Formats: sequence, structure tokens, C-alpha cells
Amino acid sequence: MSDLLRQATPQEQLQELARGAIDLVTSEELLARLQKSVDAGVPLTVKAGFDPTAPDLHLGHTVLLQRMARFQRFGHRVVFLIGDFTGRIGDPTGKSAARPPLTQEQVLANAETYKTQVYRVLDPEATEIRFNSEWFGAMSSADMIGLAARYPVARMLERDDFAKRYREGRSIAIHEFLYPLVQGYDSVALKADVELGGSDQLFNLLVGRDLQRDFAQRPQVVITGPLLEGLDARLDPATGKIVGDKMSKSLGNYVGIAEAPQEQFGKLMSITDDLMWRYYELLSGRSLSEIAALKQGHPKAAKVAFAKEMVARFHNAAAADAAEAHFEQVIVRKERPDEVEIRMMALPEGQERMPLAAVLEGAGLASSRGEARRLVAQGGVSIDGARAGDPQAELAAGTYELKVGKRRFMRVTIA
Repeated sequence: MSDLLRQATPQEQLQELARGAIDLVTSEELLARLQKSVDAGVPLTVKAGFDPTAPDLHLGHTVLLQRMARFQRFGHRVVFLIGDFTGRIGDPTGKSAARPPLTQEQVLANAETYKTQVYRVLDPEATEIRFNSEWFGAMSSADMIGLAARYPVARMLERDDFAKRYREGRSIAIHEFLYPLVQGYDSVALKADVELGGSDQLFNLLVGRDLQRDFAQRPQVVITGPLLEGLDARLDPATGKIVGDKMSKSLGNYVGIAEAPQEQFGKLMSITDDLMWRYYELLSGRSLSEIAALKQGHPKAAKVAFAKEMVARFHNAAAADAAEAHFEQVIVRKERPDEVEIRMMALPEGQERMPLAAVLEGAGLASSRGEARRLVAQGGVSIDGARAGDPQAELAAGTYELKVGKRRFMRVTIA
């Protein structure tokens, strides 16, 4: 471990660990702790908490994971904290009303999915997974009341979402005040040196600093990162900043980490050059000096390198090579792919035809019949090389080659 800690100077570590950060409280404290870590050969304890409420991850979720991975590469102790206790409270951050709490069964099911997916970014051998029910499950009611007594209501009302709801006369339940407290106490229980989170979590992370002081611990360094912009974001010439909606499945501007390699590669090749460098900063495992070297070359080569890095991360290197070859064949040369997935579908009993929308949904080419009809209406679906124009079209028994968008091909046999 000490060898990893000393592979870079504290200043070099700081540069990599803080890249793309929104808040760093404070850089001087972090540099001092890195120096002490290097001198003593003792890793920092770096904590990031996750309420297991969204087990289907996209690239936006991995911005935080990538920062955790950088700490791992420098030899620090990374704790992936699953908030199975806090998940049953419901995080009020950014909400205009209380969020319904999860059941224990939902929490545990989502936690298992998280554990499987995060290892596509984090090193499983160097990741310590903890559940905050370890300490909260043992707390009595008196213990929880004692914790609540350590933080004033006035400070809680400094939070933007609480303050807004209070001004507008909307309900704030007492248990919502407990959420920042229990998140902050996680840092006390783990004796965290550093806590990572999204920029929307800054208040909660700072509560952790306050509670650590109250428990006679050295307050943790806080690092927050941005919410990743979606695939359709663009550079604003007036400000020189990337602008656009955050990456979201509901907006369709996302790359899912479980998506097929060809989909991931093709989506990433569609982004602007400016957005590509933003993604490099936040998501790439390459160092800042390596990224600077790539900027001296052709943007397309850099984009291919980034797309392959992401596909290899979430699948493997062979899948990345195959995705690149598929893109060159189908998108660049506009040729039909050599291999097309085959799917068999059965006609409903007593029927001789099947709605095209049902075929697209059943084949996994659309997430729902509504989306399938929208794709057809927008001209994004072809059948045997001819563009489908009728969202209400039906297909009789037979074999059809379907193309959705520019990249997805499938041969479907209806029988």
C-alpha cells in the first residue's frame, strides 16, 4: 500500500483527485493530509455514500465512482457505503416534498445490483463495502435523540430545499431533518478523512464535518463533483462552458453502463468535440497529462480512444475493438453489418398479424410500444431496407430485417 501512496507526490495526487471538482473544502487540508499519508505510509479513508434507489446506472452515475477509482490508484482506502438505513428514511435533497422511504426488501435488492455494477469502475480487491445499518441498527431511540440534539434546527433551515419549503408553507417532516444527521454520522463512524458526493449533496457533507468536530475527530475534507451533462449538451460560445440537460434516462441523452458495446460506442461517437473533452476530464482513467497529449492530435482519434476506453471498462477490450469495427462498417462506410442478431417471436394465439410497435418492444429495440411508435413516426425504423412510415403498421408471419436508428440491426422471424 505504501508503494502506491508514494507513486506520486502529494501535489500530483491533489491535481488528479480534485480534477473537475465543484467544491473542495479545503484544498489546503487535503494537501496536508496527502503529505501526511505519504510520509507515514498510511492511506486516507475515503468515503462515498449511496442510497440504493437507482440500480440501473448510466455514465452520469460513474463520475463519482471514477473519482473514487483515482483515490484507489493512489493507494487510499475507499469505502463504498450503502445507505440501507438512510434509504429507509428517504433523501429529501432537492425535493419539493418528502420522498417515500424504501422497504427493506427494496433496499437489499437494489444494493446487490449496485455491488455488481460498481465493480465495472472500482477495483473489487481495493473496495470496502459497508452498510450504515451496521451502526444505526445498534442505536437506541435515546441514542438517536442524542444525535439530533447535536444540531440546531436553524442550521437545518439553511438548506435551500428546506428553506424554500418553509417559506412556502409546505410540510417538512421531522424525519427529513434526520437524513443529513445520519449521513453526517456515517463519517463519524468510519472516521472518514475525505467524503465525496455530488454538488447537490454539499450541505449534507458539511454536516459530517460539523459532527466530526463535535465528536472530537478531525473534520473530513469534502469534494463534490458536477452532474454530468447528457449526450446532446453543447459548448456555449458566450460563456465557454458546456450547457445542456444532465444525463438522464428519461431524456434519452444517456449511455447506460449495461448497454450493448455497439450502442455505447456509437452514442459516444455522436457527441461534440467540446463535450468529449469534458467527458475525458470527468470519466477517463487517463491522467491530465495524457489527455493534454491527446489534445495535440486529431479530435476523431481522441473520440475513438475515449469510446473504446468506456466500452472496455464496462465490457472488455475485445468488445471495444468489435464496436469500433462495427461503427466504421455501418456508420462510416454505411454497409450492412456482417453479423445480425436473430430473434424469434410468436404470433398471439388466433391472430395472423402483430403490431410493429409490439415487435420492436418484444425484440428490445424499443423500451415500450409508445417509444416504438414514436421511432416509426420520426422515420427511425426501416423494414428490409425500406423506411417504415405508419406507427400503427402490422407485420404478418415471416422474416424481416429491422433497422432502428443508424446502428441497430436485427433479423426477426414471426411465426
